[in-house]
Order: sequence, then C-alpha cells, then structure tokens
Amino acid sequence: MLDGIDDTHKFLGNETHTDFFRLLLRDGNYLLVGGRNVVYNLSLTDLTEQRRLVWYSSESDVQMCVVKGKDEESCQNYIRVLVSLGSGRLLICGTNSFKPVCREYGVQRDTYHMEKEKPGQAVCPYDPEHNSTAVYADAELYSGTVADFSGMEPIIYREPLQTEPYDSMTLNAPDFVNSLVHGNFVYFFFRETAVEYINCGKSVFSRVARVCRDDRGGPHRFKQRWTSFLKSRLNCSVAGDFPFYFNEIQSTTELIEGVYGGLNAQLIYGTFTTPPNSISGSAVCAFSMQDIADTFEGTFKEQSAINSNWLPVNSAKVPEPRPGTCHNDSRQLPDQTLNFIKTHALMDESVPAFFGEPIVIRTSFHYRFTQIAVDPQVKTPGGKAYDVLFIGTDNGKIIKAINAVSYDTNKRAAPVVIEELQAFGAGSPVRALRVARAGRDAARLIAVSDKEVLSLRLHRCSSDKISSCSECVALQDPYCAWDKQAGRCRAYSHGVSRWLDENSFYQSVSTGSHAACPHSKDAGAVGGLSSGLYDDARENKGEVINIVQDKDGKGSNNNNEGPEVLAADPPPAAYSVETLALAVAAGALAALGAGFAAGYICGRRCKKDDDDNMPYPDTEYEYFEQRQNINRIQAEPKLLQQVEEVTYAEPVLAPQPKPASPRATLRKHPPYHPHHETLFQFQPDTYRRDNFGTLRSHQVNGDGGADTRDQLHHHKHNAHHHHTLVSQRSSGSGSVTGSGSSSSPSPPSSSPSPSGERPPTPPPPAPQACAYIYRN
Repeated sequence: MLDGIDDTHKFLGNETHTDFFRLLLRDGNYLLVGGRNVVYNLSLTDLTEQRRLVWYSSESDVQMCVVKGKDEESCQNYIRVLVSLGSGRLLICGTNSFKPVCREYGVQRDTYHMEKEKPGQAVCPYDPEHNSTAVYADAELYSGTVADFSGMEPIIYREPLQTEPYDSMTLNAPDFVNSLVHGNFVYFFFRETAVEYINCGKSVFSRVARVCRDDRGGPHRFKQRWTSFLKSRLNCSVAGDFPFYFNEIQSTTELIEGVYGGLNAQLIYGTFTTPPNSISGSAVCAFSMQDIADTFEGTFKEQSAINSNWLPVNSAKVPEPRPGTCHNDSRQLPDQTLNFIKTHALMDESVPAFFGEPIVIRTSFHYRFTQIAVDPQVKTPGGKAYDVLFIGTDNGKIIKAINAVSYDTNKRAAPVVIEELQAFGAGSPVRALRVARAGRDAARLIAVSDKEVLSLRLHRCSSDKISSCSECVALQDPYCAWDKQAGRCRAYSHGVSRWLDENSFYQSVSTGSHAACPHSKDAGAVGGLSSGLYDDARENKGEVINIVQDKDGKGSNNNNEGPEVLAADPPPAAYSVETLALAVAAGALAALGAGFAAGYICGRRCKKDDDDNMPYPDTEYEYFEQRQNINRIQAEPKLLQQVEEVTYAEPVLAPQPKPASPRATLRKHPPYHPHHETLFQFQPDTYRRDNFGTLRSHQVNGDGGADTRDQLHHHKHNAHHHHTLVSQRSSGSGSVTGSGSSSSPSPPSSSPSPSGERPPTPPPPAPQACAYIYRN
C-alpha cells in the first residue's frame, strides 16, 4: 500500500554480478555502501549514485588465492571495514583475495585518492563470510575479527594490544556482530561456544565484552595483551521454572537513550535466535548499559578442575586492584592481578533483559531475525514517546513493531507488530538496516540486501484504506494520528505545531482505541486482514494491524516500485482433541472392516477341498498318516551311546492282502481262518514291551551285533482266534507289509533269543488282525 513512486527508492549497483552489500556509513547527506571491489557514494534522499571508489585485488593476489584452494568468487576484494577518520578522510579495509589490506583515502573535488596502504591483518577478516566489527575511537581502531587464513584465531585488537591467541577461556570461536564506545570502555557484542557449558554439551551463548580505552598493556609477558578484558552473558529468554533461551545474538543497534516507565536509560536492542537445529524462533531483547556495567562489577566465575562445575569465585580470592577496572597506567599492575584476569575473564552473572522479557517473539519456519534498527523516542499526541523497531529477516521481510507499554512501565513488554513489509525477494536476507534523517522531515529507512539498497518511508499513515478515526488509532503506530480538523489519518510533521495537542490529534498507542473516535468497522479489517498470530494477546499485548498492498500494485516491473506489504504468516490449522479422537477411531474401524473383508474373500477363493488334506486320496481306509522312512538313509555311526528311542504303534484295521500286491493288504479283509497267522515285517531293531504296554526299540551293541531276526515281540489280545506275531528282517522298508505267501497256519517260531531265553507264550487270537505303524 504505497502513495506513489516517490515512496520507495532503489539502487541495484552492478547488475552483472552480486555486490554482496554489507556496510552502511552515513557521511553528511550521503550514504557510503561497501560491497565487492567497490564503495558507492549515494544520495540519501533518492539513492542516486554520486561517485564510486573502485578497488580490485592485484592479479598476483588473485592467483595466490586460487592456488590456496579458494574459488574465483571468494578471491575478490570485499569491503568489510568502512570508517570515517574525519576531515574528509576514510579508512577502508577489504579482504583482498584472502590477504587483507587497509587504505586511507582522502576526498578532493568529489574524487577519492589513496594516501596510505598497510596490511589489514587482525583488522579485516580473510574470508568474506566471517563476521567482524570495528569501531573508531580516540584516533585508534578497535576491531573484532580473525587473524589468520583459516579463521581459527579470533582476536579483539587495537594496535599493539590483542587478546590471548588460541585461548578458549578468552574467545571460543566467536561471531562478532557489533561494537560501540561508551564511557571509558569499548564494548563488543558477539556469540561464541560457551566454555562454561562444555561439560554438558556444546552450546552457543551471546556475550558482551569490554576493554578499557586507556589500556596500555601490562609488564613483561603481558606487554601486548589486554589487562582489562572481561566478558559476560546476555540473557534473552522467556522466564519460567525452565527458561526458554534465545541464545544466539545476530545484531544490535547503536546506543538508544529514552524514558521508560519514568526511568531514564540507555538501551541496546538486539535480535536473538535459537540454534539452527532447534525449534525455529527469534526475539528482540533490550539491555541497559547500567545493567551491563553492574554485571562487570559482580562476581567472577571459575572452574577449579577440568571436570568441575563453573562456580562463583569467593570475593576473598579476588586480588587488589580489582581485575578489569581501568587504571592510569596498566603497565604498573601487579602480576597477581594480571594472572587472575587471564584465567577469570568470565563473569558469573548474566545481563538481564531490561523489560524482564523479550519485546518481540516470533516462531516461524519461514524466517529468522537478522538485523534491527530503531527510531528512538517518537513523540505521540499527549507527549508520550516510543521506540519504533524495524526488524529485518532472512527472507527479505521488514517487521515494524513497538513496545506499547514502554512509556508506562519498564517491568514488562506488550509487543505490537504494526506491519510486515516484503522489501526483498524471498530468500534474500536483510543485511543491514539504518534509520537516516537528511532533514527535519526526510526520515528514511535504509535497507540493504546482497544485491540492492532500498530507501523506504517510515510509515504509511495516509493510506486510502484508513478511512476512519478508529482505524487510524487502531494502527497503534506512533507516527500516525487522527487529525480532528482535517478528518483524516496523518503522520507527524514538524510543520504541524499542534501535533502534541491530544485534543487536536487522537491517538492511543497503548490501547489502540480512543474514546473520542466513533466505532466504525473493526480495526482488524484494515488492509483486509487481521493478525491471527496475536489475537489471543490483544487484551494485554496490544492489537496487531497489518496493512496489505492493493492487488493492482502487484506485479509491476518498475524499479521504483515500493515493497509489498504482507501480513504475518497465517496461523496453522488447529483441531480439537475430540475431532482428532473421532478421526483416529473412524480410521481404525475402517481399517478393521477392510482387513476382515479382504481376509474373508481370500479365504473363500483359496479354500482347499477336504480330500486335498489326505496324503493318499485314492486309498480306501479311514485314517493313515505317512511317516518318514527311517530306513531310507543309513544312520551314521554314533560316537556316543545313544539315548533310548521310543517307537509308537498305531492300530489300524487292515484286511488280508492279496498275494499279488503288497498294498492290497490294506484294502481287503482276509477270509476268516481259524488259527491263521498274520505275518508282520519289522525293522531290524528288536522291540520289547514295557510295563505300560508300549513297544520300545532296543539296540543291541556288541561284537558284530546280534541277529534281530529271532527277537520277537508279541502283543496280547483277548479274542477267540489266535494269531502269532513273527518278526523277520526286511531290508530298505520302514512300512508295515504282510508276508504275502502261506495261507496255512504256521507254528510260532521257537528260535531262542540272543540271551538264550525263549520268547513268551503268544496271546489268544484277536477277532481281527491289526497292523501297526511304527514311528520314532
């Protein structure tokens, strides 16, 4: 929703390749932007290019960079330090194909000329991907970067002083985000791997460190070392029994001075995120410089042994003068103080958030916060002042938000997200943000991505979509108020002398409603939507109004076209517990029914006839089960004595076989003959009946074995006819067959057993012959 082409200005730089813009430096009414091999001088009013400073790496440096294994894109000169030295002089440092170099330039007749060149080691990073910071104070440059090609030696440097190299107790793989000067100290903001947490796993904490501006190093081996370096943790978290931490700082603002809950304070705003491999979340926290100073005056933290916990240091162990304080001549400090600060650079207490909680929290899988800029203490009708936050994200959005109760209290925060602007294309992170004022009425928001620079208005109060007093007040935008005389929503202007008169302009940033405004349509309908993410928090947290661009404003190819203003991410669909339970139960019943039907159909189609279960369906007997032929494979000799084998006999009524077919013995009943003998053929083992009437096999072990042909086993039956069981050897057969010959009865065999005993007297004949099937 834009008023015209003058609302937004765009600078594209070199369109043949990506400039990788990073730095912004205000120089009067001009803006210096550093990128790849170039520094652009742009007009602050419309971003038109005034001049440029081109600085390419030499051919020899590029070739050496390629030899070291870097690609051509990295072997360029990326500007990473851009400092004004005053009197029309600039200090510019670039990566110079992984060989950092710094130059001093002078400005004469709208042209730049080089005055001095020196190595940039410990001032500018080697790799353009490394985060670094620098600040100029007292004609000296303080830098936080890495000092070697591999990026393994972090350093805080001011010639000739530096932090202890390769010492994890001092700096442990830091990523620097900003630095500033306040009082007698220079402060550095960074994130690093927490050495105090290393026994519990790897974690990254946000830090603030400081050094004295008048530090001159120490005696002896501390001659080129900081004697005042201390660091503390920045605590940006949601309070509770188990606080939720936003541990990784991404950016900070400059020092902001204002009145918060009746207290004058100097604040630093910063964006924080969760680790990349955890729940995606971002937050904005504010920290008071007084709280930071109090933390550095507190207790130190130490680890007495490598496996011990980090605990506060007893105050009796802290030497005098107190380590970390500034002295007129640090070179006179005793060794006891210097040795203590070398091993006790970490403070025990962390710096608390100023409002007791984060100001803005956003959990989204679509983006994270990257940059922040603040327009401090914007006056509203009635005299209240609020800090307006502009937050950049890694998908090209700019979020405009405020703390709606900051004027009334400093004990809590009530975030209100006024709008979200899609300033750059999706996937194009916001690299830098700056609120710049070229004059009394020309406040602009400068946003930088890798490829372009945008200049935006700070507000969109005079939109045609805001047509009523209630809609204007419901924006909760400190820049906007309802003009009672003009009957429209308008922005603050220095030309309007009655802006602070609350009888002429209606606004209520803290509540979003005004008693003098008649209620028209719901304020949430401004722009065609209301923010679902903050509906639950409207009563206590303030109402969220998002303005959306008109449809006919989309799709334009004009380079001066303003950013698309979109709403917050739509809330995910939520289902009640009852709906979810019904859905699960219905799905389970449907799956059960489908499985039963499929099983029934398969069972009907695959069902076999009852006769298929018979091993020999063509035989005419009631029950027969085929057993393994135990004589088919000759048993292997056993080395150990065998356990007794049991042979079971199953009686089956078997008719008398015909002489011509052995199988016929199982089919036809033999004619009745008194004293007829039915012959059975057994396996060569001997069989004896135990006390329970079960036939058991008994293997005879001896020299050459015994003739089992004469070992007979008789079965007793109480019947009218007499049958004699005769055992005779049959080779290669494990089934029961008849003798197949004699029709006349034969007397029982009288052959003695191997032990010399005669077999027992045969039992009385049974009424019908029985066949036995033996199985092991």
